Formats: sequence, structure tokens, C-alpha cells
Amino acid sequence: MPTFKTHSAEIYFEHRGARANPRVLCVHGLGCQIVQWPDSLIEGIVDAGLCAVMMDNRDAGLSHGPEGSPPAVEDLLAAREDPSVLTPPYTLSDMAADIVALLDHLGQGGAHVIGLSMGGMIAQRLAIEHPTRVYSLTSIMSSTGNPDLPGPDDQTVAALLGSVVAGDSETAIAQNIQAAKVFAGPHYDSETLGIARFARAAIERAYRPEGTLRQLSAILAAEDRREALARLAVPTLVIHGNADPLVPVEAGRDTASAIPGSRYLEVDKLGHDLSEPAIGEMVAAITAHIGDVEVSR
Repeated sequence: MPTFKTHSAEIYFEHRGARANPRVLCVHGLGCQIVQWPDSLIEGIVDAGLCAVMMDNRDAGLSHGPEGSPPAVEDLLAAREDPSVLTPPYTLSDMAADIVALLDHLGQGGAHVIGLSMGGMIAQRLAIEHPTRVYSLTSIMSSTGNPDLPGPDDQTVAALLGSVVAGDSETAIAQNIQAAKVFAGPHYDSETLGIARFARAAIERAYRPEGTLRQLSAILAAEDRREALARLAVPTLVIHGNADPLVPVEAGRDTASAIPGSRYLEVDKLGHDLSEPAIGEMVAAITAHIGDVEVSR
């Protein structure tokens, strides 16, 4: 099993594509696992002559996390207004350090980095704190942590929290499918076109609701990154759907405006999901962005 150890966790990862090709690290979102990347997205990257490297973030999938009880749901709700009520067991910076450890394990000076949702936040922290390790950054349906941005409505928050309440596996599968359908918005059904298709495979592979709660606490406790992002000199592409109920599109626009020289792609009808009708446009933008970056070795 391909794993490596950081100072605080054991992380699971996989490759797809020729390992001699330029590496593209794919960093997934809250509670998500390697098996929740659509083949069309990963194969699109590989077909462009790149090597996709996917990892389970700490506390998700087959990667380890800390011991102990997760934060209470009541504290997570309160942290939407006052992040200081939370003391997360690890931070987004700690999760970015896991990526540095993976690069070290692979013997790579750096890589092109794609981050989705929470993965985008982790990738932003990676670029801020370890800019030489990031050849290019693609931040997808993510945010800067700007507290003035609009957030999800109560129905969307309820779907999110419902998806991480512990229960038997069949209940968990149903809850995760329902949450993904809410996050996908009104245009594309996640159960047939998005990541809800992978709910059963993910739950049967590893069911980690406590880890998802700890990851969520890292998100909610994170500071506003705009000032640090304004100093970035990393080639950046920002992608966001204009029908995203979980991280509204204003967050994507804010991210693009915060990072100097960034490109911005707003995908029509896309919610907070990897919907098949949108993947071709996204892959074309990502691979063109990576192709424009010259890497000195």
C-alpha cells in the first residue's frame, strides 16, 4: 500500500500516468477520498502528458488522523460567527505540510497543485508558506477565508452536518448522497453526474465522520488569507461554478481578485460538485494553465 509518514500522520497516495511526466498533485475537499475524483478529470490530466498524484488528506480515507473526540457540532456552528471558540487539533498549514512531506517522499522539488474546496484552501496555504514547491496553483470552488463573503444557507449547512453524523454505513451512504445533491445545485444531479456516484465506494473504503468534523474545524478556525495571497507570485488559475450553494461564487471571484495575475474561469450552472458536463471545460483550462508554466529544473 503506497503510504508515507509525516511527523504526525501516515498518508496514503496513488499515481496515475507515467511517473516521468510532470507531477500534478490533486488535493480533495472536506472528508473526500481518492476514489471521489472522477476518472474523466484524472484521465484528462494524464492524457495531457502529466502524472496525477492523488492523496487522502489526513483524517480521511486510508490516511491517519489524531486520536480523541472531534469538536462538537454546536461549537462548529458557533464558529461560523466566532472562530475563536474552536481549537482544532491541526490546521490548514499542517495539512499543507503533509503535501511538502509527500513531495519530499517522491523526491520532487515541486509540482503543479490542484486543490478542490478545502483542498483549494490547503493549496493556497501551501503556495503561501512553501511557494518554491508550487509550480502552478489551481484553486477550484474554494475561498480566501474572507469573513465578509456570503456563506451557505441553512438548508445547505444542515445537509453538510447531516452527512457527518455517525451512523451505520447504509445511513451514511444515503446521507452523503443527499448532501452531494444539495451541494450540486439545481442544474446537475450529483447522483447521476457528480461525486454522489462515489458515495458507496467511499463509505465502504473508509468511513471517517470524526475526521471530517476535525477537518471542518480546521477550515472554520483558519484566518483570512487575502493579505498573504496578495504577495503570491505563483501562476494561478481560479475555477468556480456560478450555481454553488456551499461556497457561493463570490468566493471564487474574491480569490481571483486577491491573487495577482490570476486567471479566472466561472463555469455556468456548476454547483459545488464535479459534474460531468463541466469537466471537459475544466480539464481544458487546467491543462492549458499548466502548459503555460515553464519550470526550471
